[in-house]
Parts: sequence; C-alpha cells; structure tokens
Amino acid sequence: MAEELLRLEHVCKFYNQGTPSEVEVLHDINLALNKGEFLALIGPSGSGKSTMLNIIGLLDRPTSGALIIKGQDTSDLNDTAVTGLRAHTIGFVFQDHHLISAFTALENVEMPMLVERGFRGADITAHAQELMKKVGLEAVQNNMAANMSGGQQQRVAIARALAMNPSLVLADEPTGNLDTKSADSVFELMREVNHELGTSFLIVTHNLDLARRCDRVIEVVDGRLVR
Repeated sequence: MAEELLRLEHVCKFYNQGTPSEVEVLHDINLALNKGEFLALIGPSGSGKSTMLNIIGLLDRPTSGALIIKGQDTSDLNDTAVTGLRAHTIGFVFQDHHLISAFTALENVEMPMLVERGFRGADITAHAQELMKKVGLEAVQNNMAANMSGGQQQRVAIARALAMNPSLVLADEPTGNLDTKSADSVFELMREVNHELGTSFLIVTHNLDLARRCDRVIEVVDGRLVR
C-alpha cells in the first residue's frame, strides 16, 4: 500500500474575509498525495491552482481545514517551524527559473544549502556538482546562469530544487516558457528524478499532453476539485 506524503482536509481559502469584497478561492478541498507520485494539476486561469500550490508549499495558510505533511498537522506550527519544514520537505520550480544571473549554475544550486548553513563547505559543493551531473549539465556547471539557454536554466532550477533532498517538488508551469523540444526534455528529466530518487512531483500545467503522461491528473474548476 502506498505511503501518504501529504493530505488536504476540507481546505477552504478566503481573501478579504469579513469585507464586502470577500471571495472564497478554494472550496472544501480534499486531496491525498502519496510518496513517489507524479501528479498534474490542471484547470483554467483563476480556478485556484496557484492558491492551492501555495498552501501545499507552505507559502500560505488555509482559512479553514488542514494541511497534513508526513502525519503532522501544519496548522499547529508557528512561522519558524513552517519555514524549517518547507526548507527540508519541499522544492520549487517555477515557469520563470528565478536563477541569480550574476552567479554560475553551480553557485545557484548551492544557494539553498548556503542559506541553511551560512557558509560553504566541500560537502555542499560536492552535492551541487552531483546534482549538476544528474541534470546533464556537469560540463557547463561553471557557466554564468545568464549565458545559458532556457532549457539549461530550467534544468539548473530543477537541480536547485533538489538541493535539500525534498520529499516533494512543486513545479508551476515549469515548461511554459520553453519550446516543444526543451519542454519535453525538462519533463523527462523530472520523470527520471521521480523514478530514481522517489521524489514526489506536483506539476501545474496547461499542457494536456504532458498532463496525460503523469500518474494522475487533478483538475480544479472554480476552486473545486472536479476529478
């Protein structure tokens, strides 16, 4: 039986609650994600996908309901504990890679570990080099991030997302800015990581072809899960 990684229980999210402009963005969301799963999250613009991703990624909190990660109800955690849990459990990949252009590819991958520890050690560099090799960029790891192609930059972003050995990677339109060939290459890389490391992935995408290649497709319409 698959082991559960996280669960959303009756999650609702309101903005401007108690005011005339109050709006409920998420309505009674119930969802379980197992360890090692590779899921697609689809839905029209404004359907609540980003809000749902932010709650799962511990960047926002639900108005009501609970997010449970590895059996722990995150509702009971203070901000410091939430930050620590997020750093060690969740990696992020965005449509815009958000690399630091003045740094090399390798330095970008090292960054989450440097922030955590406060100084660079040989083990940090070695781990970053290992990740660069895994994403197929070992030969260009010392290139400036600004001088790399879009596909290469997104591969660096994936390596950076894996730096803290997360259980889950949240990817928000990770192939949205890439041509078809590069998008397919990035998707296959994420699939390889999923299979080799057992890392769970939740990918927000408008690309239905990519969504169909995931283990499961979750659709959100008007803030409600429809499948």
